This record gives sequence, structure tokens and C-alpha cells, in this order.
Amino acid sequence: MPQVTLTVNGRQHSVEVEGRTLLVELLREKLRLTGTHVGCDTSQCGACVVHIEGESVKACTVLAVMCEGADILTIEGLAAADGTLHPMQEAFREYHALQCGFCTPGMVMGAIDLVKKHPDGISEKEIREGLEGNLCRCTGYHNIVKAIAAAAPVIHGKATQIAAAAE
Repeated sequence: MPQVTLTVNGRQHSVEVEGRTLLVELLREKLRLTGTHVGCDTSQCGACVVHIEGESVKACTVLAVMCEGADILTIEGLAAADGTLHPMQEAFREYHALQCGFCTPGMVMGAIDLVKKHPDGISEKEIREGLEGNLCRCTGYHNIVKAIAAAAPVIHGKATQIAAAAE
């Protein structure tokens, strides 16, 4: 079986995998990073989004062997070592942008990449369009959109903290 060496959340791993093993399987089953979810097995829901070399990718669409030498970030790697949440995680918490939480890890990872691609600001329309590949079956996306908009200025260094959600 092939061996793949990759860096996940700052830690290097060398793992023996079958050639057909998906990245999401490697993360969940071999590395026990279960925050990356499998929701549809068809690349439509976005629950498995991780960052590969800084870009959001659905981990169910990538063979593990394709990630040889890659730097991968999962939801488990977002918070600081001291437990301080990433601004997007903090915004999701502040704005109650989740219900069951199943889609949340992929939604957060996709949202971070989306915001980074709009350094001069992001509109509600751009957020909604950017979320098209991430499905949430519990919410109407309203609070998710508000959370992403609130996190954007912090991620771009234009604010120091997440604005409080309106009650």
C-alpha cells in the first residue's frame, strides 16, 4: 500500500493508505480527526471542507495520495493552542450560526476561505453565493451570513473583535 506524508494542523504524519482512500477517510479513520464530517458522499453538502495549502476543498473529492507533502488544516486546527477561538468560530458562536452543528465545521472552513478571497469587504450577496456548496438543513442561513460578515473585518485586521450580535 502507498504511504502518504502530509502535515495536518501543524503536525506531520506518515500514513499507509490504499490508493482509493479519500482524504476525509484518512482524517477521520486514520488520524481520528472527526470534526471533518461525511454528510453526503457525493460532494454536494460541504460538511467535509478542509483547507489544503490554504484553499478550501471538499475532502470527499480528494484521494489521500494526492495530498503527499501537503499542508492541511481541519476544524481541529483552527483554535489557538491556548483555546482562543478563530474569529470565524467566535462569530458563529456569538451569532448562534448553528443548530445541530453537523454542517458547522465545513461551513466555518469554507467561510474562512471565502472571506480571505474578499479582502476589501464582502457583501451579503457574495456570502450567500459563496455558501452554495455548503448545505445546512437546520437553519435559514440568516445567522450564518451575519456571522461571516461579522468575522470578515477581524480576519482582515480591520477590527479587533467580533461585533456583538443584536439581541
